Amino acid sequence: MNELYSRLVILVFLIVMLIGAWQMYDNYYIFYHSLDESILKYKPDPSDPTAAENSPITDDMVAWLTIDGTDIDYPVMQGENNTRYLNTDPFGEYSLSGSIFLDSRCSPDFSDEYSVIYGHHMDYGKMFGALDDFLNGDYLKEHSTGTLMVGRNAGKVYDIEVFASARVSAREKIVFDLQGDKIRQFIHDNAGVITNERGSRIIALSTCADADSVTRIVVFCYIDQ
Repeated sequence: MNELYSRLVILVFLIVMLIGAWQMYDNYYIFYHSLDESILKYKPDPSDPTAAENSPITDDMVAWLTIDGTDIDYPVMQGENNTRYLNTDPFGEYSLSGSIFLDSRCSPDFSDEYSVIYGHHMDYGKMFGALDDFLNGDYLKEHSTGTLMVGRNAGKVYDIEVFASARVSAREKIVFDLQGDKIRQFIHDNAGVITNERGSRIIALSTCADADSVTRIVVFCYIDQ
């Protein structure tokens, strides 16, 4: 009986070890296959409209988003639906880390009064993992500037201002059903951090708070006209 018990303990131990090893490999695989700084060589150059002609990024690229002083410096994709780029990289290849992408219901030229951009929450601040820091008011104020280059060849370049952040439910209709007529009041009432309020167009940057939560971290930015 003791021998059987010992074998069961060893078996359970081995199973736990294998699960742990698999989780470590899975995390490494996802991190390794997420976008790295090499993507920056395909960043559009507003002074050179032909710079993107030979870029391997697919034609679904609608913009390039940069938040100064952070790791957020990525192409923005837009698919025919909001699952297209969940597990597809900007080159059209399968990737668990996916892409930064614009909601499929939004205008690709960002002419809407309110737009939403999604990205996976990756470790070490990669992809939209950097959004966590904006829940801190001092950090937000120190990292409030950025650029949105619209179009594959950066046909339009907008300055953006990060002005608010919040934790919201993934089921929040005002934020995720693109209720632009109500979004300003929602931000006013619910933002954990807010610096100013004005009439410019708004972009929401959204990511999961963690893998098992329905909470989303949302950072709100103005697009300067």
